[in-house]
Amino acid sequence: MFTVALIGLDGAGKTTISDKLRESFPLPMKYLYMGINIDSSNVALPTSRLAHALKKYKQRKKHGGAEPLDSKALYHQVRPRSKKSNPLRSALRLLNRVADESYRQIISWGYQLRGNIVLYDRHYLFDFALIDLESKTQKVRLSDRLHRWFIARVLARPDMVIFLDAPPEVLYARKGEWSVEYLRDRREAVLYQGEKTPNFIRVDATQPVEKVYDDVCRNILRFHEAKKSGNAHHNGKP
Repeated sequence: MFTVALIGLDGAGKTTISDKLRESFPLPMKYLYMGINIDSSNVALPTSRLAHALKKYKQRKKHGGAEPLDSKALYHQVRPRSKKSNPLRSALRLLNRVADESYRQIISWGYQLRGNIVLYDRHYLFDFALIDLESKTQKVRLSDRLHRWFIARVLARPDMVIFLDAPPEVLYARKGEWSVEYLRDRREAVLYQGEKTPNFIRVDATQPVEKVYDDVCRNILRFHEAKKSGNAHHNGKP
């Protein structure tokens, strides 16, 4: 079969649509989290969970018991190069990240070989999209650059990407967790990455949930039929 990455900013309804797809999509489908939030991962190496737990512990200790960073921020914050950076620690961190992402990719291949469409909840390419733009204005550790290269050049890309798109003002009104400016930057970064990604489709997330779900299903089924006929390549809206 093939893979579908469902992406969307906070407030776009990604979790709702993902749950509905897993419950009622008419073709065999498996779910796999392919994002950077270890707490949300349904599959991860034990070393990744351990490293994440230690990082959270250090953050709580540093800030008097509080958790100043969420899981995503702990994982993908841009770390500028410094004289105190430990090459061995950076290398081990890189190896673990690559191993974890490769592990999930192997699981995805297994699902596909058994005849399933694999629904990716997020994807690393888009989770790092904003960070990649930010890193152009500052020096970043070599290990982080190598990691970005691995994601962009080695890790298998999703066959199809569906972006639940909505204006930043709408997303802010729904959840209010991030500023409009931050959401606008994230959206622009996703669209920038989408321009370079085959089979990137935007679905209007301001529609009623059932209409969004219908649009997503229709695009996946259309891609399935096109793939069977050997013509699965298009970009744009449904």
